[in-house]
Amino acid sequence: MMAPRVPRSLTALDPLPIAAAEPFAASELDMMTRRAVELLPIPAVVLRLANGRFRIEASNDAYLSARISGEDERPPLVSLLAGRIQAFLAGGDARDHFPWQFGEAVEARYYEVHLARAVEREGCPRCLVTLLDHTAQRRTEANLRREMLTDSLSGLPNRAGFTDLLEQTLGADPHTRANYAVVVVNLDRFSRVNACLGSLAGDELLITVARRIRGALRSGDTLARLGGDEFGILLSLETGRDDAAHVAKRIQAALTTPFRLADFEIRVSCSIGIAFGADPIDDAEDLIRHAQFAVKRSKTSGVAEAYHRGAFAAAREQFGLETALRRAIDAQKLRLTFQPIIDLSTGKITSFEALSRWRTDDGQDHSPADFIPVAEESGLIVPLGRWALAEAARTLAEWDRRAGGDCGVRVAVNISAIQLQRDNVPLAVEQALAGAGLDGKRLTLELTESALIGDPDRVAQTMQALKRLGATLAMDDFGTGYSNLAYLQKLPIDVLKMDRSFVTGMLADRDKIAIVRAILGLAQALGMHTTAEGIETNELAQTLAALGCSYGQGYLYARPLEADEAYALLSAASA
Repeated sequence: MMAPRVPRSLTALDPLPIAAAEPFAASELDMMTRRAVELLPIPAVVLRLANGRFRIEASNDAYLSARISGEDERPPLVSLLAGRIQAFLAGGDARDHFPWQFGEAVEARYYEVHLARAVEREGCPRCLVTLLDHTAQRRTEANLRREMLTDSLSGLPNRAGFTDLLEQTLGADPHTRANYAVVVVNLDRFSRVNACLGSLAGDELLITVARRIRGALRSGDTLARLGGDEFGILLSLETGRDDAAHVAKRIQAALTTPFRLADFEIRVSCSIGIAFGADPIDDAEDLIRHAQFAVKRSKTSGVAEAYHRGAFAAAREQFGLETALRRAIDAQKLRLTFQPIIDLSTGKITSFEALSRWRTDDGQDHSPADFIPVAEESGLIVPLGRWALAEAARTLAEWDRRAGGDCGVRVAVNISAIQLQRDNVPLAVEQALAGAGLDGKRLTLELTESALIGDPDRVAQTMQALKRLGATLAMDDFGTGYSNLAYLQKLPIDVLKMDRSFVTGMLADRDKIAIVRAILGLAQALGMHTTAEGIETNELAQTLAALGCSYGQGYLYARPLEADEAYALLSAASA
């Protein structure tokens, strides 16, 4: 009795090694192979290599439907993958797989090809080839990536897409990078459109601006929206760096025509920064950041600015200074020095101006002219100002304790215009006075003219609140700002401090004498006292006193002193 034949699966494309089995005829094996392959739900084909040519032994409907079978004697699968399959058959591996793209552009299909070795027949190697179709997945990924790299409002590349384009275009060759530049265009005061007309009008304006900018570009230039009201452009430099300047001028010219939104006619200006690919950079993002840094300079100058490495290094140094200053404020590593203010008629010390000083742990002294602007720009002026108020009040209270009562002087503290805008100054002053146990009349607060420009009504309310605390109010650097004299009359100011630029060299300059006379006359008419800064000679002090100036301050009397030195000077003067 013959042994029953076992149904064949995909792994049984060749005779089973069963001793009792009766050998199959070649035609019967071919039929079983075709049936096994036909059962597979994915494109599959069995190839035989004979005399250096592949012949298809079997294939399934999925393979025929995939449209890679072709109509000639060498279908695409065999024609395109013959070398890879032949190398596989020549090797010793039982299986292999690799990705394969069939076709190009829109019609491309993406497969993962799996090769499995079959037992040779008639001395000819055989291979089962199966295909996993990843086309839908790849196209979905491509669509998602396209959405991720595209700005949904304008249809332009977004920042990520622009960065990808830069990386692909610039490459690693500095000679290639030298042929390109990045231009960043930032719209000035765009937030006002959103605030006044709404976000829909703002979106409409952005789309229109993008069209105008694109119209100002050349065919080889690429426009992107980096975010908000900022656009990026990849420029090809055909004739050198001057190309970037010419394009910047065309963009500015394109935006000069007013935009119509609803019933409004809006004029849009922009700031433009340029960074060149030839500049030393680590990656594409560096080039964008360099152009954005140049934009900041453009906002100040009003013209298109190119990135300069020296300016960027200075900005980095300033940023490092900001970080160190923040730590110094938190750790209370700053100190106050005190410069005396003298009554010119009696020669007595009436007050001391408190001046911030900063010495780092490594002994480096930073000038207030360096770190105060950094504090104002970064917002650190608020904690710095509060510390100065509290420290000045504490020092004055310590002098009172050492004198056994009121030591007879006031202390003057500068209030920054930024602090006046951002902080509750009356509350800070009240807390400083309460903490030191001082009366408000012992404190003079010095404000600059620029403090009045931003929000004069709010400043007036703040000054009235400070007066209710009993503080004396002085206007510092008077004559260098833009005070409205009519408004000045309404403010509760007690002292005008003439800027040192009018006082220094006054005796040899009739124009300066005329300005000083005018300030002194104005102060007298308004019932205010005056303080002259920058007094360095007795002759100058006597002249100012004769002209009616109330107080004087300068190196003639003393340079800024440490707290103990200032108290010693006060004690000696009172003895």
